[in-house]
Amino acid sequence: MPEQPQWSERTLDMPPQDPWADAPTTPTQGAPPPTAQFPAPEAAPPAPFNQGRAQVNARPRAEHEPTGVGWPGAPAPHAHHPISWKWSELRQGGEWTSAAVLFAFVCWGIWALSGEGPFGTPTIVLVVTLAVAVGVFCLARVVGHLVIERQMGRVRRTARGSHLVTALFLAGVGLAWLQQTEWVMDAFHWVVDLFAS
Repeated sequence: MPEQPQWSERTLDMPPQDPWADAPTTPTQGAPPPTAQFPAPEAAPPAPFNQGRAQVNARPRAEHEPTGVGWPGAPAPHAHHPISWKWSELRQGGEWTSAAVLFAFVCWGIWALSGEGPFGTPTIVLVVTLAVAVGVFCLARVVGHLVIERQMGRVRRTARGSHLVTALFLAGVGLAWLQQTEWVMDAFHWVVDLFAS
């Protein structure tokens, strides 16, 4: 088996890679003197600019501008939609609020007519209650926007949840007015006692 050359014998003296570097002064034994080879000069490229007017090509309009996420035409994930106050959306679910307003008005009428005193104070109570109900509706819309649309990334198309919260508030107020009416509570306890016996 032929003897393996030593590590120092396996290295080669390569000519310098830099064409402007000095050539080695002592060539190695048996090796021809290094010569630098330069690439042939290429023809100069044509001038990119000509005198005259520049032509500006209109950029073709793309059907879809890339956004980097999702499919074309699909909304971006967790997009922040503004709160919608469209009348068509706010009306959906309004039957619950309408029924609760009617119930609360009847309960208020029973309470107001059963009371002894001027009719002005119960009227102010009714107006303040309706104003608070509007505030409850608006607060339910804002909370629904923050939780359902921003946190969960879903789009609401109706106001049914806000109407349901407002209806529960008005029904509770109506029941509270009935509890303050003495003859209604007497009739209620009489019915309960009748069914209990």
